Amino acid sequence: MVWAVGVSVYFVAVIFRTSLGVAGLDAADRFHVNASALSTFSILQLLVYAGMQIPVGLLVDRLGTKKMLTLGAVLFTIGQLGFAFSPTYGTALASRALLGCGDAMTFISVLRLGTRWFPARRGPVVAQLAGLVGMAGNLVSTLVLARLLHGVGWTAAFAGSSLAGVVVLVLMLVFLKDHPEGHQPEPFPHQGAAYVRRQIAASWREPGTRLGMWVHFTTQFPAMVFLLLWGLPFLVEAQGLSRATAGELLTLVVLSNMLVGLVYGQIVARHHAARLPLALGTVVATTVVWAATLAYPADRAPMWMLIVLCAVLGACGPASMIGFDFARPANPPERQGTASGITNMGGFVASMTTLFAVGVLLDATGGSYTVAFSAVFVLQALGLSQILRLRKQAVRRERERLVASRVETVHVPV
Repeated sequence: MVWAVGVSVYFVAVIFRTSLGVAGLDAADRFHVNASALSTFSILQLLVYAGMQIPVGLLVDRLGTKKMLTLGAVLFTIGQLGFAFSPTYGTALASRALLGCGDAMTFISVLRLGTRWFPARRGPVVAQLAGLVGMAGNLVSTLVLARLLHGVGWTAAFAGSSLAGVVVLVLMLVFLKDHPEGHQPEPFPHQGAAYVRRQIAASWREPGTRLGMWVHFTTQFPAMVFLLLWGLPFLVEAQGLSRATAGELLTLVVLSNMLVGLVYGQIVARHHAARLPLALGTVVATTVVWAATLAYPADRAPMWMLIVLCAVLGACGPASMIGFDFARPANPPERQGTASGITNMGGFVASMTTLFAVGVLLDATGGSYTVAFSAVFVLQALGLSQILRLRKQAVRRERERLVASRVETVHVPV
């Protein structure tokens, strides 16, 4: 129950985060901006999100989950409400930045909550379930908020949705606990700049943390870019679909994500060695399907190919969660927040970079989505090279830690 309350905050944060994905064309009309300026909304939001990950990781290790989730819920609710009433492009940007700041505090806190309330062997499944709940928030954004937007208008839709933030804030203040009774964490050491540097440096030295970050970097961003902003314009403007049909395809991405997340979580929990093959397989499948869609001889890809594309993109989110399964065993409990923050930066830095590149290339080429979306392949190649470079180091180090822990267990004095 406690975990459900915590993850509900992340659920609402994802609704707010992805709300622009179904309102991109409306935002362009409302604020009279071009593709580059439109992409700035999501870029700024993700820039704040990514930049906050390490500070949030450090703070959640020190302050606990409840305080961080409370602050996050307050900030992202104010940001969503401000976006509803923003009269200008500048105030709308400020609102999305505030939303990104609050959103940044949710996922790392929920991961830490899971490690406090569930045994370590359930870690992969619990993490995938958290991602699944987040995608359910994306589904609400795609289905419900899109209809509200075109039914009651911009202000009423965004202002009404902000009430969900108030609801989860109340639930959290009443029911949420950082840890079960009798399982308090060790007292937090003396705080200071030197300690912060040691936490970050110790986490970064672990090959598992770096491998986790690059797995997250390489796998997450294709679907994130598609859902967060550019999927709807691509399907409507480049593929000639109606908004209703495009919305159904975006929904397919979310549903695929939820289904694949359940499968990946069970596989990784039972077969630890399957982590890297699953991540690499997802990268290869995404690359092949994207290339086939963009290079299709006709001006528009057939519907079956777009369906395959959206189904494969649905695997990107669950594959990115595997990154945390590399970082988690590489770090002790007192560094879990910091290591998760470093890992979580990966995908959002890649998403931010791609969002910007697509917007610039669209303006430079007069709206060629084929050229613009080619930026995806550049970042995938970069991430893949780093994964292949770090994989052996990470596996070797993980085995060393496992052997050391077994030796310590055997020699515990009676």
